[in-house]
Amino acid sequence: MQSYWPEFLTVALVHLLAVASPGPDFAVMLRQALSQSRYNALLTAVGIGLGILLHVAYSLLGIGLIIQQSVWLFNVLKVAGALYLTWIAVQCLRSRATGVYVDAGPGKVQSGVAALRLGFLTNALNPKATLFFVSLFSVVISPGTPLELQAGYGIYMAAATALWFALVAVFFTLPRVRRGFSRFGHWLDRMMGGVLLLLAGQLLLSTVSGSEPPSGPSPGTDR
Repeated sequence: MQSYWPEFLTVALVHLLAVASPGPDFAVMLRQALSQSRYNALLTAVGIGLGILLHVAYSLLGIGLIIQQSVWLFNVLKVAGALYLTWIAVQCLRSRATGVYVDAGPGKVQSGVAALRLGFLTNALNPKATLFFVSLFSVVISPGTPLELQAGYGIYMAAATALWFALVAVFFTLPRVRRGFSRFGHWLDRMMGGVLLLLAGQLLLSTVSGSEPPSGPSPGTDR
């Protein structure tokens, strides 16, 4: 067991760099933290962590390699992700300067299920996350690593991701932080909507241009 510590530390480091980088998960998490209750923001963080488990599951089953090596399937995933990001962006762009970020009105309060679902779908429909986990489980993690240990790596990454975004939720739901955003919160909301639209556009353009997913690992690493 001790011989797998270097591999685990490599996985943990690579995952830390990936989860801390800005992307759809962070943009959605920030909006949730500033526009919803702390409880709902934390549920969204949990949803993002559950999305990680989905990527881990199909990577362990070998389905991720099929998605990665099939241009058609990968493009379907990119289009689905782009459409979902566009939907979220539209919600952001429709925000008004009427207390969006502090004491949201009844019509703006999500149910707990909706908050959890938002986090899960944002992560699950992110094609970059698909590429990241397929590459991680086929290149960084040795095929000889016991399956239960690989599953343990996945559980760790899901928990670490949920914890990271939970910390983001806690910080941005602090009353002092919310008050700081109260005057220009709707502009930040619209800016995040623009960022999500750009990400969605990038996914659609890569689909139209016919770009292919990176080639998979050598046959010797297939599961």
